[in-house]
Amino acid sequence: MATTDFIAAIELSSSKISGIAGKKNSDGSIQVLAYAREDASSFIHKGAIYNIDKTAQALTTIINKLESQLNNSIAKVYVGIGGQSLRTVKNAVSRTLEEEGIISQELIDAICDENLEVPLAEMTVLDVAPQEYKIDNNLQADPVGVAGKHITGQFLNIVARASLKKNLEHSFEQAKVEIADLLIAPVALANVVLTENEMRSGCALVDFGADTTTIIVYKNNILRYLSVLPLGGSNITHDIASLQMEEEDAEKLKLQYGNALYEEEEDDAEVPAVCTLEDGRTIELAKLNSIIEARAEEILANVWNQLQLSGYEDKLFSGVIFTGGGANLKNIEDAFRKLSKVEKIKSAKFAHNTVHGYSDVLKKDGMQNTLLGLLAAGNDNCCLQEVAKPKPTAASEPIKTVNMFDNDEALKEQEAAARAAKAQRDKEEKERKERERKEKEQREKEEKKRKKKEGPGWFERTFDKFSKEIFSDDDMK
Repeated sequence: MATTDFIAAIELSSSKISGIAGKKNSDGSIQVLAYAREDASSFIHKGAIYNIDKTAQALTTIINKLESQLNNSIAKVYVGIGGQSLRTVKNAVSRTLEEEGIISQELIDAICDENLEVPLAEMTVLDVAPQEYKIDNNLQADPVGVAGKHITGQFLNIVARASLKKNLEHSFEQAKVEIADLLIAPVALANVVLTENEMRSGCALVDFGADTTTIIVYKNNILRYLSVLPLGGSNITHDIASLQMEEEDAEKLKLQYGNALYEEEEDDAEVPAVCTLEDGRTIELAKLNSIIEARAEEILANVWNQLQLSGYEDKLFSGVIFTGGGANLKNIEDAFRKLSKVEKIKSAKFAHNTVHGYSDVLKKDGMQNTLLGLLAAGNDNCCLQEVAKPKPTAASEPIKTVNMFDNDEALKEQEAAARAAKAQRDKEEKERKERERKEKEQREKEEKKRKKKEGPGWFERTFDKFSKEIFSDDDMK
């Protein structure tokens, strides 16, 4: 049976493009009805689209797979935007009133509009995270109706390179897929992973992706900071591959034996522990994990540096929450605790919404949390609704013209007289134009005769005279 009521969403990450369709139940749970994914590593790097044609092809494939599972057509999809260039920029706009008065909605709208006019070189504002307004010396989340003389609007603009959004829109346009809304992917992720208490008391969400790591900070239920690092789990995989192996084998070793804080046991001192590759080669676990630990430490050090730059590193009373595929690396929480001295660290392997359906692909490993967040953020039905054609009615039948003179002899006579008068006028006008044409031809004919009778003019006579003198027979001898 075809599904006629669902929300569809698509996530574009560096390793894959994922599509999902489902419903939000009244109890807050999510019912997944369709899921599809395509590899994107060859045309999306660090969240940015580099090949629009290939991206459009992948989008078309995903939509076709989703529609096949739904047994219905998709009219539009919610899309997440992320990537390396995504970050937040603070801005403040101030106004001083002539005298103390009540802050109006019109004033707030004007301040918000001025915030969007801030110049950004090669960047574009994707969204604005509302912050507090400072009225005189007091902070207000809702300033309308508050009395004051000086107001400063504090804004956190979420920006990215203009090409990031433009290439994404071009890809969907080429795939002929309508975008229902463009959502900030990390914000959608935070809404399904973090609890309201964590956002209020202060926390940092760290999403370890394939090519990027995203840091998001919340305090008092307000987004305070967002930054994206160009480092991720694939960097660890590439380092392991330097041991002369394929990246696919390196990824398997990382998942199976990887440890961010590897310590060799005493029993292994004489005979080092090893892991065996598919081709029969063996690699010492200590050597493998020394590579993994070095790269993991670099990524975690950059994460801690971003938290310090946010200015909220000592205000995160709910600590740091890890999610994403990279959060599955063994002992990564202890490694960050050792580096940063932050005690409250945990991993969110799944969304706090209960998810039904497709449990075989939507594993609780944190890799699909952003996609689930985009689905949860959608509100409109994305099913293609067929518009029924209106049935023909009597009102829609062609209107027949009626001769209003059929039953009135006097009007018939007036109509005939009017037609005759018009015909007479047309005839007289035609005759007048014909007379004028003949008169013009006669005048032109008489003018030609007159000029011929008078002979050549003074200029022509003078010219002939000089020509004869110059070219006389004596001169030619």
